[in-house]
Amino acid sequence: MPDPHFRSVSDVLAFAIQREIEAADSYGRMAGMTTTPGLRQFLMELKGEEENHRRLLEGLAVERLAEPAAPAADMGLSDALEDIAPAPDMTFQELLIFAARKEKTAEDLYAGLARRPELAAHIKMFEFLAGQERTHKIKLEAEYETYVLSDD
Repeated sequence: MPDPHFRSVSDVLAFAIQREIEAADSYGRMAGMTTTPGLRQFLMELKGEEENHRRLLEGLAVERLAEPAAPAADMGLSDALEDIAPAPDMTFQELLIFAARKEKTAEDLYAGLARRPELAAHIKMFEFLAGQERTHKIKLEAEYETYVLSDD
């Protein structure tokens, strides 16, 4: 991914909104190609969450970022797992790993941007975005724990 240049909060938001649009489109394409029973509905739910996140960002009042939220506890279930490529016949377990790793990548991107000294003016925005992605990852890992680990 090219190194984004941010001159304003609007630039940061536009970048984040574009990433949400791309994520929603990706889940929509995967839903259209899956052959695994029940996975299409879950992919459409993930697509809907990304669309909701886009709408949240579009309506975000920067003043809300003055008080950062406490970081959510991350179990790290998917952190050590290998990345999985989307496939028409992927299992629910594979989809959860794929999606959680994707959210982790987004969280790492925003957390890394928050640490860059030349972007210090936007640190609250990046921390907010990283927290949003972490929350998505944690939700997916909770699904993994419930539906995959409980079967073992």
